[in-house]
Amino acid sequence: SLLFVDPTRVMVSPFSMDVTVGESIVLPCQVSHDHSLDIMFTWSFNGHLIDFEKDGDHFERVGGQDSAGDLMIRSIQLKHAGKYVCMVQTSVDKLSAAADLIVRGPPGPPEAVTIDEITDTTAQLSWRPGADNHSPITMYVVQARTPFSVGWQAVSTVPEIIDGRTFTATVVGLNPWVEYEFRVVAANLIGIGEPSRPSEKRRTEEALPEVTPANVSGGGGSKSELVITWETVPEELQNGGGFGYVVAFRPFGTVSWMQTVVASPDAARYVFRNETLPPFSPYEVKVGVYNNKGEGSFSPVTVVYSAEEEPTRAPTTVLARSLSASDVEVSWAPPRENQHKGRIQGYEVRCWRHDEKEENAKRIRTVGNQTSAKVSNLRGNALYHLAVRAYNTAGTGPASAAVNVTTKKPPPSQPPGNIMWNSSDSKIILNWDQVKALDNESEVRGYKVLYRWNRQSSTSVIETNKTSVELSLPFNEDYIIEIKPFSDGGDGSSSEQIRIPKISNAYARGSGSSTSNACTLSAISTIMISLTARSSL
Repeated sequence: SLLFVDPTRVMVSPFSMDVTVGESIVLPCQVSHDHSLDIMFTWSFNGHLIDFEKDGDHFERVGGQDSAGDLMIRSIQLKHAGKYVCMVQTSVDKLSAAADLIVRGPPGPPEAVTIDEITDTTAQLSWRPGADNHSPITMYVVQARTPFSVGWQAVSTVPEIIDGRTFTATVVGLNPWVEYEFRVVAANLIGIGEPSRPSEKRRTEEALPEVTPANVSGGGGSKSELVITWETVPEELQNGGGFGYVVAFRPFGTVSWMQTVVASPDAARYVFRNETLPPFSPYEVKVGVYNNKGEGSFSPVTVVYSAEEEPTRAPTTVLARSLSASDVEVSWAPPRENQHKGRIQGYEVRCWRHDEKEENAKRIRTVGNQTSAKVSNLRGNALYHLAVRAYNTAGTGPASAAVNVTTKKPPPSQPPGNIMWNSSDSKIILNWDQVKALDNESEVRGYKVLYRWNRQSSTSVIETNKTSVELSLPFNEDYIIEIKPFSDGGDGSSSEQIRIPKISNAYARGSGSSTSNACTLSAISTIMISLTARSSL
């Protein structure tokens, strides 16, 4: 028997399209067919069957119902341009429909970038256009790279704006005697393309140096020296080989310059030595540049002083007194004005223990006309020698006569023990055992009670020469307390921190100690709270 079926027809076929790189599109392929027949859609691209597993990043079948086999192309790239064919097959017939896809994108890289001519500051370039990728090239941009640049940099050209029909340009504003390479980038309405391959490397021609050294200054050095310093000119600004410096100087207020050549491009200082050079005298100084092409200009004139001579006299009337077991204060008078040469910039105090060598002395420098200093971190109950010298940039002058001082005995090492406290009404009364100083320690002169409220960061101090103290009760706050003795030798060892808990208004009395066991009386009128002060006894 015969079975009649309806023929398969393409109802919506794919159509040719222009798209831009990055877009996504759907190519339709929809058919009418006899529903008693199975149908299969396949797609080919430029003659090759599309593998939807392998090319799933860009190609996907969409449509859903059995009469549609639409093709979605996602995030289109230039490589997706070409011929797409939708093929429809049933058991009895086979048909296909085709479409061309044009992909527009930024231009391809320009080709054959060539340096046709080069001078000291310009380079004549030419190139060939690359692919325009279906959108006309609107402009070109030239970039340059040197051993001194960070990557590729845009450069100025003539014409300033290079249109898409121009394939030559002159790069201007280059540095002489620097090796350059160039590349060209094309742009169209869609975007900026990939850069060309670099041109060959060419060095610009030499020219007279134009940049002068920066920060010309100097001074200091040893007796009979004039020290002149400057910042070197970077290699890319030297404009030629054979680069060096010309240093010129003259005593302030005179007419003729003395000149000397420093033939190294890396030099950054010159020292003129002459026994007749007066100390600490002003000189006018300038530094110029030269290379194979000739001499450039000089830096602006600046004033530099010749080296000083060190102070020639010692400070007088040196006095030293012990402040504590670790600190000594020393004072002195400056050398008499009319008896010494050499400017005084400050003083150097040397302090050494009787059993040490003077060359290992602790040194402290003051600046300006200060005539006293504190020497710290010394050993307690030890004999020290101190001497003072004046100094300036040339060195230190002679030492004063040494003076002797003995530091005070160290402070007591024992912390206060057996700390007791009790509170009544709005007061806290603290008691503790007296600290006994050992024979080699300074006598206890009194005690410092350091206290703060729990949430308050700054600590307050009360000094007393008794072994008890009264504090006002803070409202609703814990007290944190420590106690330490003090002496001529300084502060002694501190007790552990003690926390006195807040006492609410209902229980306005309480007491405790740093040694007793904890106990509580559940009477309304009294609460005894005990603290364990982890005493370092």
